[in-house]
Amino acid sequence: MYINRFADQKIADVLNRSKKILLILGARQVGKTTAIMNFLAGKKAVYLNFDVAVDKNRFLAAATLSPADAYKYFESPDYLVIDEAQREISTGKVVKGWYDAAMPVKIILLGSSSLNLLNQSAESLTGRNEKIFLPPLLFEEIIRSQKWFSQNFSQEVLSEKFASQIKTILLQSLVFGSYPEVVLADAKEKLLLNLASDYLFKDVLQLGLLKSPEQISNLLSLLAHQIGSEVSINELANNLSLARPTVERYLDILEQTFVIFRLRSFSNNPRKEIAKSQKIYFYDNGIRNALLKEFAPSESRSDIGMLWENWVVSEFMKKNLLNGQLANLYFWRTRSQSEVDLVVKSGSQLSAYEIKWKQTGNASRAFEDQYKTKVEFITSANPFLPDF
Repeated sequence: MYINRFADQKIADVLNRSKKILLILGARQVGKTTAIMNFLAGKKAVYLNFDVAVDKNRFLAAATLSPADAYKYFESPDYLVIDEAQREISTGKVVKGWYDAAMPVKIILLGSSSLNLLNQSAESLTGRNEKIFLPPLLFEEIIRSQKWFSQNFSQEVLSEKFASQIKTILLQSLVFGSYPEVVLADAKEKLLLNLASDYLFKDVLQLGLLKSPEQISNLLSLLAHQIGSEVSINELANNLSLARPTVERYLDILEQTFVIFRLRSFSNNPRKEIAKSQKIYFYDNGIRNALLKEFAPSESRSDIGMLWENWVVSEFMKKNLLNGQLANLYFWRTRSQSEVDLVVKSGSQLSAYEIKWKQTGNASRAFEDQYKTKVEFITSANPFLPDF
């Protein structure tokens, strides 16, 4: 079963209107290959996977030829797809040459790490590419794949008519995350544990950026317990018996390979507001829970508030990636402990949210007074998040 993605239309738009190289970036197993093969069904395309030695050698053989001969070597396709493109250090340089020579093929690079890793030690593709970031499934994509979903239903109608089904899907998403294969599978725990062990560190280890996967696994386990809390790099370093620069480098790698992301603190008044802190979240709740081996899909979990906060913030971050990272996401806290969980700055527009599984108390008046922006509650009663 193919779950339609919001990125499908973006992929079609780029490939139909642009001659530039298309980069589709995202973590392993988020559906990059599936999405592009869905678009290319029935089209004349060559697919190379650099995890497969035969495919990589085929590319390297073509790289020794002139662009015209390389095109003939691939049997004159309309599309050339290179999956796991970061596996070969010369990828950027070679495809840049083909593009500059006007090879009559649309080149698509798929990578499970961000652009600076994809282009490591290669000539820049700046000005020659368009990028689409593909995250794990959005909740709305999962809902739209259900048999009972109808475009004619408003969110209010959906929430009322299918409340039980939506709550079940929400709890599954909070615990098992939203990797497509996991969403569709029955044995979700087994798949997630395999994903967290076999796939999570593959890029990092193959790039030779780590001495031991155990160190980064221990780092992730610490982070899994600190969702929603401000993270101290010094404290992480002390707990792991590592140097601070090493921890910072590991965090950068994990961010570049789409495992985690950071929220910086929002501040226009450093004297009263915390200006240099950060929080760290996981792109996918299932990966977080696999690291801790905690898979109970229950509202009574002691960490339900943490799961809900990570889920909501990651939904915003995933949507921001799909939108081309047009917004900036922050948290906000003052030295007197007034706090807002999520601040979204999109151009001159500012939005602020308190994230609670069940609404309790009042939102921060301090933020509203300071920034003239109402703080909205996001609770599990309505998991359809605002657009931005």
